[in-house]
Parts: sequence; structure tokens; C-alpha cells
Amino acid sequence: MSRMWAIQEDTPHGQLLSWNGRTIVHDSRPELEFLLTGDIRIVPCPPSIPPEQTIALPHLPQFAHHRFPLRREDYR
Repeated sequence: MSRMWAIQEDTPHGQLLSWNGRTIVHDSRPELEFLLTGDIRIVPCPPSIPPEQTIALPHLPQFAHHRFPLRREDYR
């Protein structure tokens, strides 16, 4: 399995971002960095979080209009 990346608030005690109680993860750090901005950090998903407690970014309703893997030419 490839490494999964999580999104963390850029605060001293940064929480991992979640949706409906499930930690948001994605398998491509560059894609997360391209899509998301703001006070966040992209961090490796902690191994203590079981897969059933995560949700992949492409499955979020807010990202349903994106095609994965991303193609930069779609964003010109």
C-alpha cells in the first residue's frame, strides 16, 4: 500500500482534518499541495489511525468535480 497523507491544522496542537468523524487522507502529497491552501500542513497519516477511520479526498462531495489523478492541464 502506498503512503497516505493527512491534512493537519498549522497550529501548535494541530488537529488532523476530518469529515463526518473520519480523517481525510490522500495518496499524493503533491496533489494535496496543489488543491489546498491556507494554514495547513501535509503530514504522513499516523499508522495508529485504522483505514476504516479514514476517508480518501476524492470521496468527499467537495472534490467530486475533480478527476483523480489530477492533470494540471485541467486547471488552466
